[in-house]
Amino acid sequence: MKDVKNRLAPDSTWQKMFQAAKKVQGFHEISNHMEAGGVAAAVLSESGKIYTGVCVDTACTLGVCAERNALFNMITNGETKISRVLALLSDGKNGAPCGACREFMVQMMEKDYQDIEVMMDYKNNKVMTLGELTPKWWL
Repeated sequence: MKDVKNRLAPDSTWQKMFQAAKKVQGFHEISNHMEAGGVAAAVLSESGKIYTGVCVDTACTLGVCAERNALFNMITNGETKISRVLALLSDGKNGAPCGACREFMVQMMEKDYQDIEVMMDYKNNKVMTLGELTPKWWL
């Protein structure tokens, strides 16, 4: 497992990911039953490309989280290896991916998911690995 703790400041890649997520974030109502953009995410692929996505919330719960939306974008572009994940919440803070997003990432990279870095707190540069957040996978 990578040692990702105790860094002094976010490196330039985290900074680019933060800015990419911030650029696509922006709440907007799509219809009376759908809204999007309150949460934005940036995912760094193994190749070094940053993919973004926003949450899509629906009245019938068929929406999708920003992290999975970004991962769908990455998969659509032919990549399947995740290096880093950053979610930008509506209040400007960061947070851990939900259980569904964690499960999705684990299934994508079941042999290497433990090493995916997750930005927990950009301001204080708190980074954890998905292995720390999800130490025991059910399969």
